[in-house]
Amino acid sequence: MEDRTRQEQASPEVRARVRADFERQGLMRHLGARLTHIGPGSAHIVLPGRPEVTQQHGYFHAGATSAVADSAGGCAALTLFPEGTSVLSVEYKINLLAPAVGDHVEAVGTVLRAGRTLTVCRLEVFAVRDGERSLVVSGQQTLIRVGERPGR
Repeated sequence: MEDRTRQEQASPEVRARVRADFERQGLMRHLGARLTHIGPGSAHIVLPGRPEVTQQHGYFHAGATSAVADSAGGCAALTLFPEGTSVLSVEYKINLLAPAVGDHVEAVGTVLRAGRTLTVCRLEVFAVRDGERSLVVSGQQTLIRVGERPGR
């Protein structure tokens, strides 16, 4: 398991910009997701377990895990984009490796290649139960850099 205390943090300005972008996402607020790490080319989002984010068998719903994975990748990419730009997902593909069971899930987005227009990220989601992490989702995402929308 990665030592979270040694992870590099993005600059305060970048963290503030990424956090502001994340806080504008109504779905993340609705799900109860929290942005817990912002580093250069990386971001972590925690989604606490509660009945509203589960499916019929009591596991975290794939829609919830894929949504936080998508947002983690977007936040990771945004750390490398210049001020005045934003990000949109072009596509993503995930593999559901195991049922997500635990106290919470943690989505990790990591930039694999940042380009002027398109950026590719690795997406991972870990189920955390009693402090033990297990990989439950693996995927890849392509994002496009866009200008910020007026009034945002």
